[in-house]
Amino acid sequence: MTKANWKLKLYEIIFEADTFAGKLFDIVLLIAILISFFSVILESVKEIERNYATLLHVIEWGITIFFTLEYIARVVCVKYPIRYVFSFFGIVDLISTLPTYLSLFLAGSHYLMVIRLIRLLRIFRIFKLARYLKEAEILITAIKASRFKIIVFMLAILTFTAINGTIMYVIEGEKNGFTSIPVSMYWAIVTLTTVGYGDIAPKTPVGQFISSIIMILGYAIIAVPTGIVSVELSKAQKKYTTQVCPACTKEGHDADAIYCKFCGEMLNP
Repeated sequence: MTKANWKLKLYEIIFEADTFAGKLFDIVLLIAILISFFSVILESVKEIERNYATLLHVIEWGITIFFTLEYIARVVCVKYPIRYVFSFFGIVDLISTLPTYLSLFLAGSHYLMVIRLIRLLRIFRIFKLARYLKEAEILITAIKASRFKIIVFMLAILTFTAINGTIMYVIEGEKNGFTSIPVSMYWAIVTLTTVGYGDIAPKTPVGQFISSIIMILGYAIIAVPTGIVSVELSKAQKKYTTQVCPACTKEGHDADAIYCKFCGEMLNP
């Protein structure tokens, strides 16, 4: 087998999901991700960590070595390694291998708490699941198509809360807990989202009347972004393949696509 054929075969196994070998690799990878994810959860339980520390460390290093070999294989078999390395999933793949190695250099020092925070990044390995879910591409497409509408909606909400916060600051004043306009805006946001912490509450009849209106409006406003994204989701319901572009390593191509819609490279037959 020539070098080109070897790399192509490895590429099909790692990046594609249309073959038996590709599906098997995906299943193994998903199992490894889940094992890693749950081992992090169990390690956070002091009693389990104390009784099964050795087993958890073996699992941690086994998964880390597996992810390291997988990352190297991905870099080797892609057509443009630099593009993959600096792509979103390329960065996620690299980060998923780092926390365990970093613990070798920092463990036992006064940066122990920092190590724990860094090791929490292992949880983000679960993001690698997204590459195997065709629905993720549909959701991303819908959110991208909705972003301008959502931005306009958020600006309107911020304007609304600023106005209401100012009005409540004038009506209620410092004596009732509305000590400043920012604090009053915080109350307006909490009230509008129907969270209602109760740390600040209007005391005057006018203030209570305004807060009642804001709470009622909150139920209507919550439905707006949901409706915006839902409309775009219905538009984005297309059939996608699991094929990955050999040049930019991006997914989400139409079932009948010949060329990558992101970089224009010809897709593998």
